[in-house]
Amino acid sequence: MRRVVVTGLGALTPIGNNLHEYWDNLIKGVSGSGMITRFDTTKFKTKFACEVKNYDSANYFDRKEANKLDLYSQFALISTDEAILDSGLDLNTIDKDRVGVIWASGIGGIETFYQAIKAYVLGDGTPRFSPFFIPKMIGDIAAGAISIKYGFRGPNFGTVSACASSTNSIIDAVNYIKLGKADIFVTGGSEASINEPGIGGFNGLQALSTNNEEYQTASRPFDQTRDGFVLGEGAGALIVEELEHARARGARIYAELVGTGLTADAYHLTAPHPEGLGARNVMKLAVEDAGLKPEDIDYINVHGTSTPLGDISETKAILSVFGEHAYKLNVSSTKSMTGHLLGATGATEAIAAIMSVVNDVVPPTINFNVPDPAIDQNLNLTINKAQKRIVNVAISNTFGFGGHNASVVIKKYDN
Repeated sequence: MRRVVVTGLGALTPIGNNLHEYWDNLIKGVSGSGMITRFDTTKFKTKFACEVKNYDSANYFDRKEANKLDLYSQFALISTDEAILDSGLDLNTIDKDRVGVIWASGIGGIETFYQAIKAYVLGDGTPRFSPFFIPKMIGDIAAGAISIKYGFRGPNFGTVSACASSTNSIIDAVNYIKLGKADIFVTGGSEASINEPGIGGFNGLQALSTNNEEYQTASRPFDQTRDGFVLGEGAGALIVEELEHARARGARIYAELVGTGLTADAYHLTAPHPEGLGARNVMKLAVEDAGLKPEDIDYINVHGTSTPLGDISETKAILSVFGEHAYKLNVSSTKSMTGHLLGATGATEAIAAIMSVVNDVVPPTINFNVPDPAIDQNLNLTINKAQKRIVNVAISNTFGFGGHNASVVIKKYDN
């Protein structure tokens, strides 16, 4: 079976507008949470989120191009551009028929949809929809925009599995390469849902933290005082490549993607299985697919959203899969810093896990103060400070509404 490696990375996140800023701030334990600047939150229960900082589309796109792209697609193109540059791909010599794009978004162009419907409802009833309304809104258009910009003619589509979407996109890219359908993929995900329907909708689900007084520390996975997740936005892009193709062009290789897993909870629309059944199964499948044993894993970048139920079920799943080895692992939730990027979270967190494998350091779970008796405190949750250790193998977990579970196993590259 063909081996798959990562040769390029790009990130646009609430704690860094490029890969190196993102990684540096993860290790420093920087919170990306702040009061929402995008709209008037006076009547909203939640008034804070993890926005991308100092973003101006004019720094990346001319006005005409920006008007054709929803913010989620803008984020996608920016992170992809960084990843392609980082990969050292020569766009003039590669076979673009063998380069694909699989890009994820959990919600897609929700801002475009909201603004268009608001204008129609508040208008005189005459439909004056932009010709760009549908193309800007749909969830596959970021993948299309990436392929058009670079001329990549391989497999091209979008994945949607709620908050597991971009891990799903990475897994699909790995499988297509293993099957010989392409040699290279641009894969990852983007999300831009910090707006009235995004915040209002998740408030309606009672999923978001409403801790407006302590907004900077409100994303507090595993802490007994957690009261919901903090919404984030941004994008993460990976260049994944067949190993021999990467070797032939002398590419720098970050890590190898050695195992994947996909499962369903088959339990509830929004709540996780209370015993973490789907999470247990997906980690077990991913480790088996990698040809590894549970004791080979060094670090798990957990889904860890800071919800009362989710954090408990995921730690139960870890204990079920890893047994006594669970206490030798490092576990951390980088959502404590970035917030929850929904469909982009799998990509940005896979990048965090890859960088941990490369640099032998585990980013922390910040904002932890009060232990939860429902969570085994003998687990090493990498509390509040990054920890140095050898990370030969890491897992990145993401779970989505609908009971979607996705895990990817990342291994240090060796010849």
